[in-house]
Order: sequence, then structure tokens, then C-alpha cells
Amino acid sequence: MTADSLLAITVLWGFVFIYAVMATMDFGAGFWSMIYINKEKTNATNIANRYLSPTWEVTNVFIVAIVIALVSFFPGATFILGTVLLLPGSFILILLALRSGFLVFSHVAKDYEKALTYVSGISGFIIPGLLMLVLPITHGGYIEVVNGVHQLQFEKLFTSPNIYAFIGFAITSTLFLSSLLLADYSNVADELDAYKVYRRDALTLGPISLIMAFLIMITLRTEANWLYSNMMNYLPFLIGSVITFFIAGTALVIPSGRHKGRIGRPRLAVIAVTIQYLLASYAYGRAHLPYMIYPDVTIQSGFTHPNTFRALFITYIIGFLILFPGFIYFWRLFMKDKRYLKQSEN
Repeated sequence: MTADSLLAITVLWGFVFIYAVMATMDFGAGFWSMIYINKEKTNATNIANRYLSPTWEVTNVFIVAIVIALVSFFPGATFILGTVLLLPGSFILILLALRSGFLVFSHVAKDYEKALTYVSGISGFIIPGLLMLVLPITHGGYIEVVNGVHQLQFEKLFTSPNIYAFIGFAITSTLFLSSLLLADYSNVADELDAYKVYRRDALTLGPISLIMAFLIMITLRTEANWLYSNMMNYLPFLIGSVITFFIAGTALVIPSGRHKGRIGRPRLAVIAVTIQYLLASYAYGRAHLPYMIYPDVTIQSGFTHPNTFRALFITYIIGFLILFPGFIYFWRLFMKDKRYLKQSEN
């Protein structure tokens, strides 16, 4: 591994992590909007829609950044991934397009609002599971070369316990992270009924997501032992991830410091869970190196020309410097504007 290839994969993995956290919260918000659409007393659907409305557009920026970084930094890996993921990738793009379209029309076509909300909610539930398939596919054993062409072996894919552990983790994490952020959002907006609902959901789904993470490790040991063994070298990070999870759980059951009589500090829980996923993803990412697709492609063999990388990296820095103030401004408007936080549903 050269310094350039390691820097490139770090940038790519950073985009993946940011998108993973933001997208799970985004997709989950659509799901909760669907679940609580007929429970007007809690105002939970209104809260979910307030969060969902401005964030789904920002989230899509990062999936574009991931694709561009992958194509420009690692063209060798992109060719194989593009070939084997043609069918599932196309299905994901169709669902993303449908979901985006329905999110727009659900706010315009009031007569079909409920039906469109169900469509966007269901697609938002399925997409994270399909996106997570990319990770275990890179572990090896699911791609075969037939007549010089890399092909995805669907029979092996859908009979693998590890695949279903990853899908289960993606879905439960989506619902856990989104309910946690919506609890924080409801707390800031002083929507006490919605806060209680989402806090309850987070307390329920958090342990389930942790169980799914343990199932991933158990199935990895038999199906991708090379990765499991490497992850054991980063055991302190995995232990730290579990500790921060329990910190988040504790934050949801201790008395609130700002609101008398209210239980939980959701902002602290959101920060702790973000650190939890950051530690776990670092251990996974480091353990995966030097392979991008085991055992065919390493980050070195799939890397672009160093001169090309340096030019692209400078472009990314300039782009980030332009976009970052915009994201900060968006966050301040979205999470701190009391008029938006407390608006009622029309």
C-alpha cells in the first residue's frame, strides 16, 4: 500500500461513513412517517416529515461523491463492482428514484398523500438492506469468473447467513439511528409525545441492532475468516464501540438536564452512537485492507495513476471547502431555527 492509495481509500471510506449515517437517518425517517401516519395525537409523523423534507436532498450529495470517488480513484475495482452489481445496483437506483419522486408528490398531491407516503416508507426500508449487500460481496466467495467475465453468484449470495446478518443489521441500524435522531429533534422542538414515542423506539431497536452486529461477527468467522481474524487485531476499537453503545443507552434513561421531569438526553445519545459506528467502521475498514474485493483487487492494484489522484484530490479539497460552510449553515437553520422546529402541520 502506498501513501496515495491509503489516502484515497480513507477519503472514500469517509464519504461512505457520512452517507451511511445520514442515509440511515433519512430512510428511517420515511419509515417512521409511514408507521405513525394514522396516530395524529403523537405528532410523530409531522416530526418525521419536518426532518425528512430538507435532508433527503443533502443526503444524495454524498452518494454522488462516493460514486465519483470510486470511479476516479479506483477504476480497477469499479469495473468489477459495476459488472457484478449491475442488477442489484439498477434495482437500488430505481427505488431511489421512486422514493425521491414520491417524497415530492406526497407534499403536492394531497389526495394521494397516504399512498405516496407508504411507497416512500417501504422503499426507504428496503434500500438500506440492498445497499449493505455491497460489503459482504467484497469479502470473497460470491464472485466467479466465467469466460473472462466476473459474475455474481446469486445462489451463494442468498443462501449465506452472513448476508442476512448484514441485511438485518442495516435495517435495524436504520430504524435505530433514525428513531434516536428524531427523539433528539422532537426534544428540541418540545414535542413531548413524539419524543416519548421515538425514545421508546430507540431503546427497543438499539439492543436488536447490537445483536445483529454480533451475528455478523459470528457468521464472518465461518464465511470470511480472513476478515474476522483481521478484525480481532482491532478488538479495542470493537470494545470501545460496545462501550459507547451502552453510554448512549444510559443517556436515554437518565434525567434531562434542561427539562425538568423529562427523561433522557438524546443529543448525548446521538453523539455516542455516532462515535460507536465510527469505531466499528474503522475496525472493519482497517481489517478489510489491503483488499477492496477479496482476493482479486487490492487498493494498490485498483488504484488510478498517482498524478491523476493528486489532481483529483486537490479538486476534492476545493469542493469540500466550498460545500462545508453550506452544510454548517444548513444544520444551523434546520436544527436551531425555532420557527421551523415548532411549525405545525398544514
